[in-house]
Amino acid sequence: MIWAVLVAALAAYLLGNLNGSVCVSALVAHDDVRRHGSGNAGLTNFFRSYGGWSTLLVIAVDMVKTVAAAYTAGFALASFGFYREGLVLGVVAVSLGHDFPALLGFKGGKGILCGFTAALILDWRIALVMLAVFVIAFAITRYVSLGSVLGALTCSVGFGVVYYGDWAVMAGGIFIGALAIYMHRSNLSRLIKGTESKVHLIHRDLNK
Repeated sequence: MIWAVLVAALAAYLLGNLNGSVCVSALVAHDDVRRHGSGNAGLTNFFRSYGGWSTLLVIAVDMVKTVAAAYTAGFALASFGFYREGLVLGVVAVSLGHDFPALLGFKGGKGILCGFTAALILDWRIALVMLAVFVIAFAITRYVSLGSVLGALTCSVGFGVVYYGDWAVMAGGIFIGALAIYMHRSNLSRLIKGTESKVHLIHRDLNK
């Protein structure tokens, strides 16, 4: 079984290396999103840099890879009677692969989209609450980072409360939320200082 766990974790981690922002910026814009804006390989920096419908492709890539990683690991461990634990392994490994991709110099995104998709797989109810918290916070403040952090906090608290006693799912959910918050530590610092940038849904071409 140990080999099945290792192979499943590695496969999920490598899927996480398939960064939507990097892939779409290369294929559609023939560019590298990391050369623009904050230099982050995440959805927000992609939208700020390019805007347009290609942003939906980034969302699709990151969501599909998370689903693929989770169910690949789940089915790999299902024969040992650990299907749900396999799902948790998959979402944790793909999140780590997205945030710290070895194939991209360990500089990836901040894991919000992966984290939301992971929550959606493990418990859609918690995922919907996360989405609601994000939307409300963003609508009020226009800070994607604040909405993301509050959504991630909702993830950790939600899984900690709802799955208390179900240690695998609880730990996985708490970890995913905590990881996303950690990846936003620089944003939190700027929010405290009042220097964080807001995001407007109508994309503005700053080069014009």
